[in-house]
Amino acid sequence: MNVQRTRTARVRAPGTPWLPFGAAQEAEVRLLCLPHSGAGASAYRAWGAGLPEWLGLCPVQPPGRETRRDERALDRVGPLVTELAEAVAGSVAGPYAVLGHSTGAIVAFELCRELRRAGAEPPVHLFVAGRRAPQIVEESSHLGELTLGELAQVLRHHGGTPDWVLDSPEMLRMLHPLLTADFAVSEQYAYLPEAPLDLPVTAFAATDDPRGTVDQLGAWEEQTTGAFTLHELDGGHFAVLERAPQVHAVVTEVLRASRPRSAG
Repeated sequence: MNVQRTRTARVRAPGTPWLPFGAAQEAEVRLLCLPHSGAGASAYRAWGAGLPEWLGLCPVQPPGRETRRDERALDRVGPLVTELAEAVAGSVAGPYAVLGHSTGAIVAFELCRELRRAGAEPPVHLFVAGRRAPQIVEESSHLGELTLGELAQVLRHHGGTPDWVLDSPEMLRMLHPLLTADFAVSEQYAYLPEAPLDLPVTAFAATDDPRGTVDQLGAWEEQTTGAFTLHELDGGHFAVLERAPQVHAVVTEVLRASRPRSAG
């Protein structure tokens, strides 16, 4: 049975580096976005420009990048999620959803489970892309052991990284420790079965993505007792970012029902 609740859409002052652009205090619904390996919060800034005003974009900033470059990048899901859950529980109130792409999809999923364990206010929806369902074991490619040259080849193959970065040994040396940590988050992730999430899940599957086929993204259905929807996008691993208008249309339609009743 679907129960509709009215909640006051208020946000406490963030006071946390995890949400460097604030927690969208004026928004009626917030969308927390977890980045892919090697990326920071700015990966979603331009991407979110087409979202409606009532839906506030909240890009998450893990340590080791951009405004947190001086911090050590975390290389395990557990500590990453523990810190993030504390930040979300202390900074975000009212209706909010979580979106994660690639490694960020696993972090988003485990964040939802950690918030449930803590008895914190849960998100109203989970969006995932670019990563097979967590119960499917991912083969190790030892990405964390790559040389700078090998790293550039892998990044060029997956797309999404500007050529000026790939052609710069200095940039690659700067990115290497961060990417090594992020790859470890994904490749050393060990899924532990728990009760499925009691919230709806939407998965975006790219038609030409080696990191997650349509069937592998469809397997996310096992992780929820709520509604599950699978949307196919033309393109490769970064289709969810490259096809922003198509993704925005889905996200907006899904979250429209989560707006406080007073908002109409």
